Amino acid sequence: MRTSVITRFAKNDRAFSGRRRVAVLAATTVLAGGVQFLATDTAWACGDVRYSAPRTVDKPTVPAAGFRVFESDSIAADGGWTEFGLSITNFTGADVPKTAPNFGLSIADPGTPLRAKDVRVEVMQHGSWKSLKLLPACNGLDTDTSSLAQPLANGRAANFMFRVSLSPDSPKDQTALSLVTDARNDKGVEESWDHRVVKVTHPKTAPAAKPTQTAKPKPAPTKETKHAEPAADQTPAKETPTPAAETPKSPAPQATSSAPATTAPAGTPELAHTGASETNTFLAVSAAALLALGAGVLIAVRRLRPQR
Repeated sequence: MRTSVITRFAKNDRAFSGRRRVAVLAATTVLAGGVQFLATDTAWACGDVRYSAPRTVDKPTVPAAGFRVFESDSIAADGGWTEFGLSITNFTGADVPKTAPNFGLSIADPGTPLRAKDVRVEVMQHGSWKSLKLLPACNGLDTDTSSLAQPLANGRAANFMFRVSLSPDSPKDQTALSLVTDARNDKGVEESWDHRVVKVTHPKTAPAAKPTQTAKPKPAPTKETKHAEPAADQTPAKETPTPAAETPKSPAPQATSSAPATTAPAGTPELAHTGASETNTFLAVSAAALLALGAGVLIAVRRLRPQR
């Protein structure tokens, strides 16, 4: 008698059915996770205790950074600059071969996150201001201060001066700004940091004064009269012949024809400042990997289905 050659896979028994359900569930989870990563951007939330409150230690093992007294407790979103000083101190008991200050920014109140195109940060270096690259961070923006690294002897301090500019196009719901600093070190340990909050004001720009400037061309007729008056002033030099005063009236239309050329120039247009948005390549690569993994699992499940 010929035995049945029906395999276990064709019988679709409970054990294999359970494995298939688990595989399908895993594939669905992976695909859902990939979609969630694709929907996120560089402003995804995370916890950074540095932005909660300043912290100091009595016996530091790495250099510590702290802000100096601010000249102003507010920053205006008008494109101008506001300066902030900070210092790095080394009381570790040994010289440090290289250290640099970190400088981060974030909004202090709920509102629209900081956009790199609205923020500019510069540092005083070798007697001149140097622009710093902005890096996306979980709580806002960090600055690339690697060029400021320097050795620091024990018991000494290094002073730095930063300045920040906010664009007039910054969201109006940004009312406070958090500034944080700490010192980089080769140990990668953060023992202390400093955190300050400054107000953000949104002053009204001066477009209200521009209409008054555009209203000035209205006295253009006075310019025409001024052009006509010299002709009248030249003619009264003769005074007696009244017809002579009338004869210059014929070239008067020529003076009025040249008047529009004097009133033609208008206000110069203002150019809008825009900035390129930055993408998070790490999230994009992670999402692509998750999607590829999910697709592979689904293909494997389909191949393992019982062939009827």
